Amino acid sequence: MIAAASTAQAAAPTTAEIVKNYSDIAHAMFTDAYTTAQKLKTAVDALIANPSDATLKAARDAWVAARVPYQQTEGFRFGNTVVDDWEGKVNAWPLDEGLIDYVDASYGKSSDENPAYTLNIIANKKVRIGPDVIDATNITPELLEGSIHEAQEVEANVATGYHAIEFLLWGQDLNGTEAGAGNRPATDFDTKNCTNGNCDRRAQFLSAATDLLISDLEYIVAAWAKDGEARKDISSKNENDALSTILSGIGSLSYGELGGERMKLGVLLHDPEEEHDCFSDNTHNSHYYNQVGMNAIYNGKYQRVDGSVIFGASVAGLAQAKAPKAHTRLQGLLDATSAKMEVMKVTADSGKMAYDQMLAENNDAGNKILLDVVDGLVNQTRGIEQVVSELGLKIAVEGSDSLDNPTAVGH
Repeated sequence: MIAAASTAQAAAPTTAEIVKNYSDIAHAMFTDAYTTAQKLKTAVDALIANPSDATLKAARDAWVAARVPYQQTEGFRFGNTVVDDWEGKVNAWPLDEGLIDYVDASYGKSSDENPAYTLNIIANKKVRIGPDVIDATNITPELLEGSIHEAQEVEANVATGYHAIEFLLWGQDLNGTEAGAGNRPATDFDTKNCTNGNCDRRAQFLSAATDLLISDLEYIVAAWAKDGEARKDISSKNENDALSTILSGIGSLSYGELGGERMKLGVLLHDPEEEHDCFSDNTHNSHYYNQVGMNAIYNGKYQRVDGSVIFGASVAGLAQAKAPKAHTRLQGLLDATSAKMEVMKVTADSGKMAYDQMLAENNDAGNKILLDVVDGLVNQTRGIEQVVSELGLKIAVEGSDSLDNPTAVGH
């Protein structure tokens, strides 16, 4: 005799239960990003105190490790205003390297779009930004945040966050679509055996940017805590708006942001400058963990850095109860995209082909790996939209010319 419980449809979780678990997962993910950033700071301090190939490698490894939890948080963007308003401090890209430090001659001396293209804060204790002369004698978090980051409202003037730190640890990647990441020497931080000048100021910039990253992450952790602003904001929404916020986040990340701006655009242009983690050749991991995060948010299940698991009420549980066919389809599409992401990650991690090599013109095999992922992201977005429709919700998924109007790209 079959037990009745095995044939009964699972009870749908309440929206309040879903929102609580969603907020708990946000808090845990951002806490993991914060704690790994603290480990990055420890490694950066060790590099500055004793510049060597070993301490530089340790700092780079700590940066890569810190990206794992942070990239999973990006599904909380595109609807949570607190996160949207904050995110540009920590993950803005691409950046014009000449704003920060020395660059190769191939970079050029000026840009029509950016007056600060070669400002070089590290080499100059006083800099002019528009009509103002800025005292940069001491490179502090306050200087970077208040005067340099997005100076003159130019988005490429990135002086804070993960990518400014990445550039300082790796330097420019001058390999194009050939193998190799940035190759900054440890002696760029060695005041006793300095290469490329201003080693003390380069260390100041790196330290200040890392301190600022930690304080910015501390802010967003508090925002998702019990009485935090982000948690209160989504908890105060009506049921439909709260669910739409959750699904908008993963839909917009999946489609316009990741599938379009971060992936399809680079393949269309065959341009390694469109790599998200372009200095470190870590782009494949950044994309992969975006997908891990979207799965975690939909299914209400997150594995923390320490191995513990948070699991609770989810949109997946609601869809399984109220729109089972749409849920099954979406879960299958999420799994299919994850498998394609795995191919990309394994190919890059194995050393067979880095992400920027996959972008190269006439590299049909590499292009296919990336376009397979893009197709998966587009398909899973359609699955998200079906779940949205069958739950009686409405969302606005962010678009991208690279997906919606590819003939306009490059013009």
